[in-house]
Amino acid sequence: MQYLIDLHTHTIASDHAYSTIMELVSQAKVKGISLFAVTDHGPDVSDGPHPWHFNNLRVVPHLAEGVGILRGIEANITADGGLDLEEGRLKNLDIVLAGFHPNYLPTTVEEHTRLMCKVIRSGLVDVISHPGAAQYPVNYEEVLLCAKECNVAIEINSSSSVNTRMGSHENCVKIGKLAAKIGNTISLGSDSHIAYFIGCFDESLKVIAESGVKEEQIINTSPLKVLDFLESRGHKPIFELRDYFSK
Repeated sequence: MQYLIDLHTHTIASDHAYSTIMELVSQAKVKGISLFAVTDHGPDVSDGPHPWHFNNLRVVPHLAEGVGILRGIEANITADGGLDLEEGRLKNLDIVLAGFHPNYLPTTVEEHTRLMCKVIRSGLVDVISHPGAAQYPVNYEEVLLCAKECNVAIEINSSSSVNTRMGSHENCVKIGKLAAKIGNTISLGSDSHIAYFIGCFDESLKVIAESGVKEEQIINTSPLKVLDFLESRGHKPIFELRDYFSK
């Protein structure tokens, strides 16, 4: 199946990315992408945007040139099991991803697992990003059971082992096999740092094929399925997108 929703992209607001939101929209139109999430890094990474960036995402339209846009963040998990953006700002966003990044230096499997589960239980995070990162090993079963209990999606990231996080592929397959068994909700993200990579799910598709993740577990199959999931997480309905994709 071709997936036409990308729930993890970056713009020039993250200085190590290279495209604007308008350029993402343009490439989404070329590729037939119906909906994507703008999820720039939280402020704790050295080139992340100022917290005001996330307040001002309200000026970004939810619909541009026939492409749906979700206003989001890829927040950074901190050493105390928190996130690097205040709760009030997070709750004003459409989607919140969170994962480990270099703002937090790796320690042990047990500590990584504890912090990730604490973030999952916080109620503030919708998707755990690239949990198979080789630099931050976790107890996959413990994390996936916690995510299932808390209705938090697990990402299969299409940049892992391709553009970054080398050595993560086998970890992602292990996670996929466990997710298939446990019944986790799965989110696909290109982790695009340039517009040309939006919607590129080659690596994700390899992981899906090798792990046996079922299509019904994947929320990227339709815009309405994504919106239903986000509302089940407590986000406000985005009626403009609901109306548009219900036609």
